[in-house]
Amino acid sequence: MKPTLSALFAGLSLLLAAGMTGSFFVFTAGVMPGLNAARPGAAIAAMQGINQKIQNPVFLGTFMLLPVAAVVAGVLLLTMDERPSALFFFAAAAVYVVGAIVPTAAVNVPMNNALDAVTIPSDAAEAAKTWADYSGRWTAWNTLRGVCCGVSLLLMAAGVHTWGRNG
Repeated sequence: MKPTLSALFAGLSLLLAAGMTGSFFVFTAGVMPGLNAARPGAAIAAMQGINQKIQNPVFLGTFMLLPVAAVVAGVLLLTMDERPSALFFFAAAAVYVVGAIVPTAAVNVPMNNALDAVTIPSDAAEAAKTWADYSGRWTAWNTLRGVCCGVSLLLMAAGVHTWGRNG
């Protein structure tokens, strides 16, 4: 039973990490450059809509359950005397919390809330400044979140790779 549960939570952790890594990557590689190419007022309006719609059960569940699933996998692996694998899953959860959850709460969400409070300026220069002030900083922090998610995913993969190799 423990090996089955361990595999279930390890697989769930990997799936959630891959999903979050891809989500952050897509924003950095495609969404933000696309919005940067649009008229600033349109970019602001689009990002306001994205920020409102991203708060849905699928995204939020994936975002918040990832470290929980990784810790559960780690605990189950420890009970099976798979300490090296467990440590990789614990490290993956820690990297994700510090590199994705903390920046999201400390930087990206407050920036999103501030942008959502903006009335789109009718003056093109003012709209351009508003968007420029938001876009570069938001994207930099989003890229950090994506890299940390990728590192978390790699740590989980290392945990799976080492599973059963300690004896």
